[in-house]
Order: sequence, then structure tokens, then C-alpha cells
Amino acid sequence: MDSPGYNCFVDKNKMDTAIQDLGPKELSCTELQELKQLARQGYWARSYALRGKVYQRLIRDIPCRTVTPDASVYSDIVGKIVGKHSSGSLPLPEFVDNTQVPSYCLNTRGEGAVRKILLCIANQFPDISFCPALPAVVALLLHYSIDEAECFEKACRILACNDPSKKLIDQSFLAFESSCMTFGDLVNKYCQAAHKLMVAVSEDVLQVYADWQRWLFGELPLSYFARVFDVFLVEGYKVLYRVALAILKFFHKVRAGQLLESDNVKQDIRTFVKDIAKTVSPEKLLEKAFAIRLFSRKEIQLLQMANEKALKQKGITVKQKRQFVHLAVHAENFHSEIVSVKEMRDIWSWVPERFALCQPLLLFSSLQHGYSLTRFYFQCEGHEPTLLLIKTTQKEVCGAYLSTDWSERNKFGGKLGFFGTGECFVFRLQPEVQRYEWVVIKHPELTRPVSVEPTTTLSSLCHSTSSDPADRLSPFLAARHFNLPSKTESLFMAGGNDCLIIGGGGGQALYIDGDLNRGRTGHCDTFNNQPLCSENFLIAAVEAWGFQDPDTQ
Repeated sequence: MDSPGYNCFVDKNKMDTAIQDLGPKELSCTELQELKQLARQGYWARSYALRGKVYQRLIRDIPCRTVTPDASVYSDIVGKIVGKHSSGSLPLPEFVDNTQVPSYCLNTRGEGAVRKILLCIANQFPDISFCPALPAVVALLLHYSIDEAECFEKACRILACNDPSKKLIDQSFLAFESSCMTFGDLVNKYCQAAHKLMVAVSEDVLQVYADWQRWLFGELPLSYFARVFDVFLVEGYKVLYRVALAILKFFHKVRAGQLLESDNVKQDIRTFVKDIAKTVSPEKLLEKAFAIRLFSRKEIQLLQMANEKALKQKGITVKQKRQFVHLAVHAENFHSEIVSVKEMRDIWSWVPERFALCQPLLLFSSLQHGYSLTRFYFQCEGHEPTLLLIKTTQKEVCGAYLSTDWSERNKFGGKLGFFGTGECFVFRLQPEVQRYEWVVIKHPELTRPVSVEPTTTLSSLCHSTSSDPADRLSPFLAARHFNLPSKTESLFMAGGNDCLIIGGGGGQALYIDGDLNRGRTGHCDTFNNQPLCSENFLIAAVEAWGFQDPDTQ
């Protein structure tokens, strides 16, 4: 078969070995659902020519701002911006954050063209402040463009997308950083074995997860990245999370049991992704990615919004040295009667990323404040989330992460009522470590997301029962967003004058009496857990911890 008609930017010798041109030449489908299936199956991935046609069509259909720069704009401005510089010596815009242009089988002329296009984009989009993914996107699009101007227009349409439900590329540090935190949250829930390994070998696990976009936009070989981009143009940003989670799963499978050093783990993952062809094919990578039963797009948007809000509250809106974005349990200023520094760090690695930015603040200690549930509530109210720790007289240790302010219990008029969100979880530390999350996370087949009308705004989705929703950081995984077969799967936390309950339905994960003296534990439907300690126990100590911004100390 003859080589396809590569354009003047492509190194033909490299391309013939990277992507064969063996597939169909036309695509007739118009239905989105069918298009999704074809993208996932790689229908146009085997045809260089057809992929170019499909990209043209998909990008043309992106809803954009009224004024979006097109090819004619590029022709008008490129000479003034580039000037007499040779394309190879052109500086890259600051917003790419020193990201190198991936070669992607481009020749010298192609690599220079990417630099020219990026500079022209910077000229036309002054509001873009941080976009390290863009060099890879432009380099790929250049393959499937007649000339630089057409590539520029395609990139501009992707950047100018104005459909709030179709996020494509992060264009600010705030958006980028909150995406990294969201990815960390998803790893914590869907790749627990890999997350445990990252925590064990990394001083700052978020620094590892902050690299996730680089795995896709830079380290993945061209044939893999092109397959990811095929599906990304059809399905949007969620695809990127899926593929990055799949990469981490394969990395853990290959590297589990091998010695990893904290200084090298980021580079180890980059090298693994660069050489991923030794481990898995593009087809198997996407198969693994789409086998992960992720939350709905709406839930991920809510989580992203909560993470953005946490960063804004901490003043992290531009790139800066992250002095406290880490597991913030310091040996010199942490003391607990129940857990060690190491155990608290293990617990901290489980909490949502937006709260892992904080440091533990002791709110209540039975040894300090007395064995009184009333005093417990008094000390905890006004804090959200909180961490409950229990030590039994048999030296067993268990507890719960509780997403919602205990003051919510007052809305039930003195009666025992359940509240909280699906971010709650229960755990035991002694005699062995085990965490139990909301049953829906591991068994999404129990529910399906509530349908949302197209006119519904994200702000309305964030409506909560809190007196001031603007101060709330836990709209994610609210039970009302899901169609559950019964309420027993969403009984997260309840508090009355004579008892405190965590988890319900068929039993209780934790029950503590009003004197903080006796408790019991068993299986419950909400967390599908085993007993967290002896089923009936006497309490030696109870602690409640809050999450304190280091800047407020």
C-alpha cells in the first residue's frame, strides 16, 4: 500500500512505522452514540486520511465564542509576531510552563511551525495563563492540517469552546491545579492499591499526581496519544481522567513489589508511559480506561468546582512553590492519644485532596474535654469535615471521615436523622488497616445518576442544605444526585442527645452512646463494611479532628 499523503510537516519515514494507513476512507455516521463507539473502537485510527476528515468535522462542530480567530487571522499576524526569527529559535509562550514540544514524528519544519502557532495563539488569547497541554495538541493537529493557518484555527476552536458542559483544555493554573486534585481524588477511590504505593514512596503524593496531564500530553507515544485524542474530541475531558487512571493501574501492576524511591517515582512513571508499548497496546489501554466505572460527568464537575473553591480560599490561583500541598501531618506538632504520626498520615492520604491541603486540628479529646457526647458536638460544630477516632479498651482503633458539619443534626427537631454525603468513609487501623467507602463507589450498578435538564446550571447542582451554601466544600456525591433503590445505601451520619451513629441500613458501622462509654459495630448497607473492631466494645478514648488551613495558624 502506498504511503498516505502526509503534509510537509511530517517525517514520512517515522510515520510509516508509527501509524499504518490501512483503514476505511469514509465515515457516514451522524449519531453521537454511534460516533462514541466508533471512536473507542478506533474506526478511523487506522486511516491517516480519514482521521484528518473526522478531526475537521468534530472541531468544526465545537460551539465557540462569537469571535474566534480563524485561518485568515493567522495569515495576518504570523509575520509580525515571528519577525525575522528562525522558527527553530522561537521562544515558547510562558503559559506552556517550559513544556517541550513533543516531536510526534514531525520534521524540523513541523516543530518550528508548532512554535509559531503557539506564539500566535498567545497573541490572540491573552487570558490563557497556564496551558502546558497545548504544545502536544498543536503538534498532533498539525499532522491533520493543510497548513499552519488551518492548524491554528483548529486549536483556536478547541480553546474557544463555550459549552460549559464540555470542558476541553485547562487554560489557567487554578483550573490545572484543581484538575490535579480531582485526579488525586479519583485515584484515591478507583486505584487504591496504586494510591497506597504512591503514598508510601512519595513525600508529596500530589506532586506525583500533578504530572498526570504530562503523561498524556507529552510522554505517550504518538499512536497512543492520537487514539486518546480521537475519543477526547467526541466525549470530552472525562476521557483524560480515565486514561490516566488506566496508566496508573498498569504502572502499579508492573512495578508493584519493585523498589521505588521517592526521588524517582515521577520520572519512573514518565519513563513507563514513554515506553508503554512494552506493556500494553493502545487498544488494551483504552479498554482498561473504559472498564473503570467513573462517577457521572456532573459529579466530577462538582468535585472540580469544590477543589477550585478550596484553592481560591487558600489564595492559590497562580503558579507558586507549593509549600503546604502535601500530607500535612508534622511529627513535631502532632500529638494524639489514639494514633501515631504514621497512622494519621495514612488516614490523611485517604481524605479528599482539597482537605489534604490542611493540617489536623484537635477539636475534641475525651481525655481533655470529658466523656460527654454533648461536649463532643459543642467542640465539633462549625467544622466541616471532621475525623472521628476511637480507641477501645482492647486497644483496637477505628474511626470515620465525616463530610458534613455536626450542626446539621439540629435540623431534625431533636429526632435522630441521617445526613452527610458519599465522601464519608469508615476505617479500622488496629489490629489491621482497612477502609470502607460508600457502597455506590465500588458498586455503581446499584444506582444511576439523576438525569439533569440541559438548562440546569452547575451552581444549582451545588445547592445544599447548609445555611450558607457559598461556604460549603462538600457538594460532591450528595445522595440526592443518585437514584438509589432505598435510603439504606445513604445513611451516612446521625447524631442525637443519647447516641451517635455512622452508617446505617441492616446495621450500623459505628454506634456510640451518649456517655462515650460503650459502642458497637457491625455490617451496614451504606458502607458494606465488616465490623470495625469487637462488635460490642468499651471506649478508652475518643478524639475528633478538624482540618486547619496552615495560613490561619
